[in-house]
Order: sequence, then C-alpha cells, then structure tokens
Amino acid sequence: MNVLVVGANGQVGKLLVNLLRDNKEHTVKALVRKEEQADALKKMDIEVSVACLEQSVEDIAQAARGCNAIVFTAGSGRLTGYDKTLLIDLDGAVKTIEAAELIGIKRFIMVSAIQAHRRENWHEKMLPYYAAKYYADKMLEQSELTYTIIRPGGLLNEPGTGMITAADDIRSGKIPREDVANTIIQSLTEENTYYQSFDLVAGNVPIRKALTLL
Repeated sequence: MNVLVVGANGQVGKLLVNLLRDNKEHTVKALVRKEEQADALKKMDIEVSVACLEQSVEDIAQAARGCNAIVFTAGSGRLTGYDKTLLIDLDGAVKTIEAAELIGIKRFIMVSAIQAHRRENWHEKMLPYYAAKYYADKMLEQSELTYTIIRPGGLLNEPGTGMITAADDIRSGKIPREDVANTIIQSLTEENTYYQSFDLVAGNVPIRKALTLL
C-alpha cells in the first residue's frame, strides 16, 4: 500500500514514516503543514505533501492523491487551546475521512486514545480532547471506509518490545510509541482488524498474533 501519514511531524508520525520508508510491503507519503517540515523529510528521500487540516476537504484530498491508505495520527498538542483540539482532533479528522471518500481511498486507520469510547472513563482534565476523539471515531465508524481505530494508552519514548495487549476494553496502561507505530503497520493488511476498534497497551503477546486474536 501507498500510505498517507497525516500528522507525520508528530512523535508517533515520525516513527511511522521512518518504519514505512524501510518497509518492503508499503510506500509512504508524509502529510505536514509547513514547508520547513517538508524540506527535512525530503532530505530523507520521503515523499511529502503540504496541507493544513484547517484547509478544505478538497485540499486534503489533493494531498492524498496517489495513496490507497490513510493513517490519521495528527493532534493539536498539549500547548494549544481547546479551539485547536476541536479544529484538528475532531474537524481535521472528519475532513480527512471525507477526503478519503471523495477520492476513493478505502483503507483508513485512526489513532485515537485509550477509553475514548467510554465516556464514564474520560480523564476530567482532558474532557474536550476525549470528546473530540469520541466523535471523530464515531464518524469513521459510520463512514463507508474500511477502518481500524487504535486507542493507545499512555505513550512512552522508549524502545518498543514488539509485545502488546489489544482488546475492546482496557482501562489503563502505557505503551512505547514504537510499538504503536508497528501495530499500525501490521494492521494495514491484517483483515482481522478491519472494522475493528481496540485499546492498546504494552503486553506479552507479539503484535501480529495479538491482532489475529481480536
């Protein structure tokens, strides 16, 4: 697959782009919002499109042309206000879904947040963030896309182990970003993950096997 990574300048996005670049089964196009970000990726021989998620659906669709899968791993970040959470984590995700539908891209992987599907378990200090994730995920589920929604726990900047736990309802846990990126890659063609959503934390089962057990 030729995979568009939306949020390629984020921490998970950077790992994912590098892993896909070296993957024999897939190719990658990175979507970033600034030209200077694009220049850095081009120096690494990575194909890049520049577009902001606050632009139109048509702009995002144009950036995605030539791809047959999209991974949405963008986020407004902790340093922005709730307005950007709404515009990026919710509306930006929905516009990317609409862009995929517009140009016929069927495969779509959403990186969400652990327990985003359970309102009663949302962190009080992050309610707008969780609400954005919840409704973006709902819109994806209601689309005609072949979706997978991955809800990772607390993200760690340490080497991945290749061992995870994936299930519909995991209340808490953490996971290295590298393992999230590798789970995304394995999910691209693992049909058992199609039309599935799951929480993801560090565990004791190899990634590929864990996904076949969902």
